[in-house]
Amino acid sequence: MTLYFMVKYLHVLGAIVILGTGTGIAFFMLMAHRSGEAAFIARTAATVVIADVLFTLTAVLLQPVTGGLLMALSATTLTERWLVTSLGLYAVAGLVWIPVVFMQIEMRNLARIAVAQQQPLPPRYFALFRRWFAFGIPGFGSVMMILWLMIAKP
Repeated sequence: MTLYFMVKYLHVLGAIVILGTGTGIAFFMLMAHRSGEAAFIARTAATVVIADVLFTLTAVLLQPVTGGLLMALSATTLTERWLVTSLGLYAVAGLVWIPVVFMQIEMRNLARIAVAQQQPLPPRYFALFRRWFAFGIPGFGSVMMILWLMIAKP
């Protein structure tokens, strides 16, 4: 097994973690939201925040490291259009993911308050959920496009 293969394996694994965690988080948050139950939303959002920090953040931080090593090991340069496009999309994904994490934290907190006060979810929660959902489209789309570019290298 070569160093290149090991680094490539870790890079692909990181991409899988980012895509898989993002998909799972989106599904569980959507299902909790659809329930309309503040307690369920609070528990789900709390778990989602932990998963985002534990899995997504770790993979997001390691991707540039493994990607840089792959570039060095394969003599790939930033003159490759697919790579520049991938890096741009990575920046887009990051720029929409960071606020999403803070939205999840606030939705969790609003749901916890609603449970504690035995009140319905406030309008702010619903506004945040709509924004969270909207941010997910370019974030998820960017990651899907990066994965295609990473494989196809057109």
